[in-house]
Amino acid sequence: MTNLDLAEPHRRDVLFVATGVCAAVTTAAAVWPLIDALNPDAASVAAGAPIDVDVGGLEPGGKVVVRWRGLPVVIFSRPAAALEKLKDPALISELADPNSEVLQQPRYARNWHRSIDPAYAVLVGVCTHLGCIPLYYPNPSDTEPTAEWPGGFFCPCHGSKFDLAGRVYKGVPAPYNLPTPPYRMISDRILRIGENPPGEKFEITSVVQI
Repeated sequence: MTNLDLAEPHRRDVLFVATGVCAAVTTAAAVWPLIDALNPDAASVAAGAPIDVDVGGLEPGGKVVVRWRGLPVVIFSRPAAALEKLKDPALISELADPNSEVLQQPRYARNWHRSIDPAYAVLVGVCTHLGCIPLYYPNPSDTEPTAEWPGGFFCPCHGSKFDLAGRVYKGVPAPYNLPTPPYRMISDRILRIGENPPGEKFEITSVVQI
């Protein structure tokens, strides 16, 4: 057997591998535009393309934050006790706009829970005072972030407070409730931000603040 005969199987292996790699690269090149087309591009997202969020895995009190039109949108799950608290007359008496008279939400979220499904809140996480980002403290506490905290959002910049429906308290710097963006439920667990339910019209271009 000559050296040429010994080299031949090796050469065939190399050619086989090289051919397989080329085929894989060609297939990937053909499939990638299809995969990429399934996702909104950066320009579409920046222009306000709708964003789907799976809320099915959210535990009670859990939250997820997504960015839509440059705004942080907070989606969180409210347990039954938190929903009951939102209807408490003692809490309502402390709120500046409990009935959402100021247009900071669509008509379909102008209710006591300020949402489509009471279990899920969808709020723009921008304080209506000077545009700071309020922090999420869902659980009642005697000390954190303030004394006798009932649960909600607290802005550390100037002390504005909001309940778990995004409703602003009286006597704080923020004058308005946290906004609710246009959105709808695609299914029991898929929430689409940036798209109204059929027959509804609502847009949010900026946060009303001082």
